[in-house]
Amino acid sequence: MINFTAILKANPHGVLATQDGEKVKTRVFQYLFADGNKVYFCTNSEKPVYAQLQANPNVSFCTYPHNFDPVLSVNGKAIFVEDSALKTRALDENPSIKGIYKTPDNPIFKIFYIDAAEFETFSFAEGPKSDHG
Repeated sequence: MINFTAILKANPHGVLATQDGEKVKTRVFQYLFADGNKVYFCTNSEKPVYAQLQANPNVSFCTYPHNFDPVLSVNGKAIFVEDSALKTRALDENPSIKGIYKTPDNPIFKIFYIDAAEFETFSFAEGPKSDHG
């Protein structure tokens, strides 16, 4: 079994891929926390990525350490939740995010999780591995 939470905690910044019409779009994103197979992130409802996730929730998040060992991909559907406790946790654990959104009731502050159907890793020492959520 892949210990994906340890990899995410050690490497919270990665690349989120979404569908943007007929093309794929990537951008840097920050992992917040996980609960089971739910991997949480946040975004601003006024950004294009929010509209892209609403139109097509199929996503992939990829992160890795400086030596690229291991590379982790989290694949699944993005699901938005309106949960004040989760927003508060995100703000309390991430001062930079709190600096942007200030309070959990900020109307543009959106929390979502990837309902991970699959976790994939690649290690140069061990090769590829896959766990289905």
